Amino acid sequence: QVQLVESGGGSVQTGGSLRLSCRASGYTFRTSCMGWSRQAPGKQREGVADMNSVGSTRYADSVKGRFTISRDNAKNIMYLQMNSLKVEDTAMYSCAALPRSSDCAVARLRGFSHWGQGTQVTVSS
Repeated sequence: QVQLVESGGGSVQTGGSLRLSCRASGYTFRTSCMGWSRQAPGKQREGVADMNSVGSTRYADSVKGRFTISRDNAKNIMYLQMNSLKVEDTAMYSCAALPRSSDCAVARLRGFSHWGQGTQVTVSS
């Protein structure tokens, strides 16, 4: 059974940093596409970043240069380092997985198959 558990959310001021973690289990992590998305109240879910099995990444324009996605295949953990946080980054952040999909092209086209519960990030001015 695929399980994704996020941690690391919290409240910070504008310009601050947070690092989110996503601990994965129940599937072969190293051959999966992994990603982060977020959803603010009253807004549609937004894909933030994704990473394929060999480390190729893609970011939303809104976070480029500020957020960094990474993964530790030995520990089955994915991270999202968030720097220079802005008020508009406030949202529930969820990690997502598409097992048996080394490339993220399918996930970007059809979506991820598994999601975590999410961790709240609140940025205040």
